[in-house]
Amino acid sequence: MNLLKETINLITPPNEETKKLARDKWDGLVKPVGSLGTLEEATIKIAGMTGKVTNKIDKRAIVVMCGDNGVADEGVSSAPQIFTKVLTESMTKGLTGVATLGKYANTDIVTVNVGVIGEIDDPKIINRKIANGTKNFVNGPAMTYEEAIKSIEIGIEIGDKLYGEGYDILGTGEVGIGNTTTSAAVLSALTNLDVDITCGKGAGLTDEQHSNKKDVIRRGIEINKPNKEDPIDAIAKVGGFDIGGMCGLFLSAAKNKKPIVVDGFISGAAALCAVKLNPLVKEYIIPSHLSGEPGAKYVMDELQLKPMLNLGMRLGEGTGCPLAFQIIEAGMYTLEHMGTFESLSLDGGALVDIREE
Repeated sequence: MNLLKETINLITPPNEETKKLARDKWDGLVKPVGSLGTLEEATIKIAGMTGKVTNKIDKRAIVVMCGDNGVADEGVSSAPQIFTKVLTESMTKGLTGVATLGKYANTDIVTVNVGVIGEIDDPKIINRKIANGTKNFVNGPAMTYEEAIKSIEIGIEIGDKLYGEGYDILGTGEVGIGNTTTSAAVLSALTNLDVDITCGKGAGLTDEQHSNKKDVIRRGIEINKPNKEDPIDAIAKVGGFDIGGMCGLFLSAAKNKKPIVVDGFISGAAALCAVKLNPLVKEYIIPSHLSGEPGAKYVMDELQLKPMLNLGMRLGEGTGCPLAFQIIEAGMYTLEHMGTFESLSLDGGALVDIREE
């Protein structure tokens, strides 16, 4: 608990002066003011984090938190629970979606076992296993409050280590059968949004299975009564170890004044938990894409963040992060290398600031 409290207390606002300098530099480039949209916004936001106008993300990683969920016993997923272990082991072999996209985008994949059922013998997987999955939340809390804190602190520790090793940016990913159920439950618990809004079909369910999934979430919330004002309690009552771990990663990024990319629905729920713990965390989060899960839109609304992309993706794993890294990198390169009105002896004073439209 000491690490969590210390981290929350060490988070400070971004540097507004550096953001202004970055914005001024963009405005001096030979283009209509604001015309590169997200490319400008992302680099300005990162300038505020780092305190530097120009930045690079040469060293980047996606941290994939892997853990099983006891609620899978309720038939909330079309995939059998063994998929969690198989996919976790496949991360280091480069066979998963995020591992493939990560390789394409020159991104390291850091795989963390926070609660996968069974034994995994792979030195490339960080073993921070809390338990053999969470408990089934229709029978009581998914985990203890202490275990929820432990999962968050694992994320903080891993984020601190990676940023300390020189990583310029991190992405958040996960593997865990049943985790669209836990994410919808956490979102509903923290916002009072109806389960009909927050709960989608995940990896693919029939209408009957989808109805069962929503009923399971309602029962879990009714039985456990998570405290809306305490995201740790929500994670403990109806969440997962992966959500806690990613929550810790977001807190670490904010403490270290470094950017972190949120993937889709599940990592979005974790981001919401982190922002509930300290609202300043939002200033260090960059959203990648709008997941096809229906609850994803409402997570982004709660966070007041606008995703860069809408590609109909809903795989999870952190697959949106490598795509976002490339967009961010393109913005950073453009800011550093594009010509200015001054260098071309042009007057840009007559151009309208389209950001005001």
